Amino acid sequence: MHNENSVNTRFALVCLTSLFFMWGFITCLNDLLIPYLKDAFDLNYTQALLIQFCFFGAYFIASLPAGWLVGRIGFKKGIVTGLSIASIGCLLFLPAASLHIYSVFLLALFVLATGITLLQVSANPYVTALGEAKTASSRLTMTQAFNAFGTTVAPSFGGWLLFSELETSGAAGAEGVRLPYLILAGALLVLAITFAYLKLPTILQQEKTSGESIFAPMARKHLSLGMLGIFVYVGAEVAIGSLLVSYIKEVSGLNLNEQSAASYLTYYWGGAMVGRFVGALVMQKVSAHKVLCFNAVMAAVLIFTSLQSSGQLAMWSLLAVGLCNSIMFPTIFSLALQDLKHQTSQGSGLLCLAIVGGAFIPLLQAYIADIQGLPISFVVPIACYFYIAYYGLIGSKVNDVNKEKLA
Repeated sequence: MHNENSVNTRFALVCLTSLFFMWGFITCLNDLLIPYLKDAFDLNYTQALLIQFCFFGAYFIASLPAGWLVGRIGFKKGIVTGLSIASIGCLLFLPAASLHIYSVFLLALFVLATGITLLQVSANPYVTALGEAKTASSRLTMTQAFNAFGTTVAPSFGGWLLFSELETSGAAGAEGVRLPYLILAGALLVLAITFAYLKLPTILQQEKTSGESIFAPMARKHLSLGMLGIFVYVGAEVAIGSLLVSYIKEVSGLNLNEQSAASYLTYYWGGAMVGRFVGALVMQKVSAHKVLCFNAVMAAVLIFTSLQSSGQLAMWSLLAVGLCNSIMFPTIFSLALQDLKHQTSQGSGLLCLAIVGGAFIPLLQAYIADIQGLPISFVVPIACYFYIAYYGLIGSKVNDVNKEKLA
């Protein structure tokens, strides 16, 4: 019986890992969708970056309702519902392309992201609960690595599907999105049906803290500053990824076409994947505070180097920021949750809400790019990384007075 349970648990983890891969893949496709639809609809940067605004805005709007829904229907049904909604979002790309209406694309992205938010809320705690508590971090790291793998392979696959037709026809149109998103809709639907019929281990939900506001943990300074850290980190990472293709094509002076420029996105997201494994080893010897501060300063230096140079150096300096990004999200997350005790789950929910930085920071950078030009707009992520360096060195220190109150 014990062996059967362990086999079921392993199989459940394999299935869940495929979800992490899928939403990494879908999130990264936005970076290709931005330059593609920018040309198709003749948009400025601010209009094009509404893609990320609608996508990451859904995280903020849907997170709390998703948490309530999963509490009512359970993790497994939450996953099936999330996959179904995401599949509908992908299918909405078909009428959006036929009608050639940008706002319908934005609606499709919002629906797709709502489904992914429900997946995040369902799958993250499921992975944590599947097995022993002491190995929960390693299981989450493993599944997160496949999320990063999804973001690494998406540029090659998506770039080939989206831009190959554009290169051969020479005409910019929105029709090229049909095939990749139809394939994704089919894959998500197959996963939804698979999870609906899978016999997965039943996980009991933890009791919620009674009579305490979800915002109560914000009294802890290191958590509230950590929320801002997640906000600016996700914002900077998404802003750079969103504008990389345009930057490589227009600013670096390498005269690359869209498909060639898009293929280099693999190195940005691939660096984040490799850096997670390297960072995990480094942080066994060096404190997380110092590693976070060092990586943030290096990211700012690399962006500044890119802006002061041209050609290969300009391109590779910016791509190398992905390597620095690697450990930032999990490190800020874990530092912000220090010593929260019974408020840990609430603190985690608040940090997830801060992912909405991916909606606002890229839009701010796009607005500056439209007014002052694309290169000067990169002052926005530089400022974000300086704040993260401050958080690593000073802001993440736990306030001893608050510590005593919770003890």
